Amino acid sequence: MQQHRLVDQQFGQVAQAYLTSVVHAQGADLDALAALAQSVPHAKVLDLGCGGGHVSFAMAPHAATVVAYDLSEDMLAVVAAEASRRGLTDLHTRAGRAEALPFDDATFDIVASRFSVHHWYDARKGLAEARRVLKPGGRLVIVDVFAPEVPLLDTFLQAAEVLRDASHVRNYRLSEWQAMLAEAGFQPASPRTWKLPMAFEGWIARIRTPQVRADAIRHLFDHAAEEARGYFAVTPDHSFAIDAMMIEAI
Repeated sequence: MQQHRLVDQQFGQVAQAYLTSVVHAQGADLDALAALAQSVPHAKVLDLGCGGGHVSFAMAPHAATVVAYDLSEDMLAVVAAEASRRGLTDLHTRAGRAEALPFDDATFDIVASRFSVHHWYDARKGLAEARRVLKPGGRLVIVDVFAPEVPLLDTFLQAAEVLRDASHVRNYRLSEWQAMLAEAGFQPASPRTWKLPMAFEGWIARIRTPQVRADAIRHLFDHAAEEARGYFAVTPDHSFAIDAMMIEAI
């Protein structure tokens, strides 16, 4: 199955779970995105890889228009229904791939992407597309999980992620982010980082991880090197903590 179809399949069937997910529906990063929209008069915003629509819902009250863009038509249907329930009449949905945006050059003042890039088949091409559709001086904001620079820890994280969700591609290191953004023509600021606690049972239930894969993750966590178990704060019930970041680029 092609990557974009795999992502669509994985997330289309769990769209409602991502709308109600506490991990996705809350966070100081959403407050910061709302403040950014408020600081740009009459902003046109693209929520790139919108998932459950939380970025769109945070920014729409302060923007002229928001386009919630995602591969999954099922996910977009959930977002559209919730936008209607909230009375967000300037929030619109559009389906497509990050690597081929169906928008004219210099369309948006802000492009925001939250917990999406690690599913993109070609992150560099997606970032180049984001650059193309931004107006001169426009802002790109990325929120995502990132991988540690230490190879042992990087490998541990990627293994757990792809076992949990077959559509996972890569959580990039901060050094990779800085390089990719510069390559796409952005001037990235220093990222803000934090630890994101993950309750294991909710983490696997949200994406409907098959039992055999969930057991494999438990085995991985139980038998990993102490450096990995310590870094990710693995607990007896297999809950853990991962690194998240928010990076803004012009």
